Amino acid sequence: MGATSTPAYDAHADWYEGFISGGGDYLRRVHATVADLLGTGAGPCLDICCGTGTHASVPGDLGWTPLGVDLSGGQLRHARGRLPVARGDASALPIAAASLPAAMCVLSSTDVPDYPAVLREVGRVLRPGGRFVHVGVHPCFVGAFADWGRHPSVVVDERYADRSRSFDSWNTEGVRVRVGAWHVPLADLLNATVAAGLRPVRFVEASSGGVPDLFGFLAERHR
Repeated sequence: MGATSTPAYDAHADWYEGFISGGGDYLRRVHATVADLLGTGAGPCLDICCGTGTHASVPGDLGWTPLGVDLSGGQLRHARGRLPVARGDASALPIAAASLPAAMCVLSSTDVPDYPAVLREVGRVLRPGGRFVHVGVHPCFVGAFADWGRHPSVVVDERYADRSRSFDSWNTEGVRVRVGAWHVPLADLLNATVAAGLRPVRFVEASSGGVPDLFGFLAERHR
């Protein structure tokens, strides 16, 4: 999952396939949030940074035809059995301008060094009125700056303002200690969305009963 100039997930693709497929309640909440925001429709829905294709069933169940793009060849080995895929960089999508009715990016905004560039590509490839769904870790409460070790309390420190890549995590068994993460503060995320020509329509915060760990929104391409 994730499109970067170097496909960091290649070395962890087989591990990640097992990790995300066994995501349990967390993955169910992610998929429920994506479904709630995307809604029913028809035509292609591009899964940007599709990784192993774990999320492809969500648009498929809603009537869309899922297509995937990711930079990691290792991840795409697993994805090919779940949806049609192409290898490509999310910041330079191999898609014609104004050609798609829908796109989504799920749990991948922290996997790319320049998420605003990805959003600009979303704005380019969507048709006027096309839908875009973002679902990712909550930018205010999940990152190197956040200690969940005393949950339900979460301690956020001054590193919230650090936008650089970090391998720090309170969870020593998860994804971030393997591939790292680029932090995207909330204001940066929303400002980049608007600057890309996308109009936010609805926002969602999700949790398992406490501090939200997921943040998502639906945006539409300006007509």
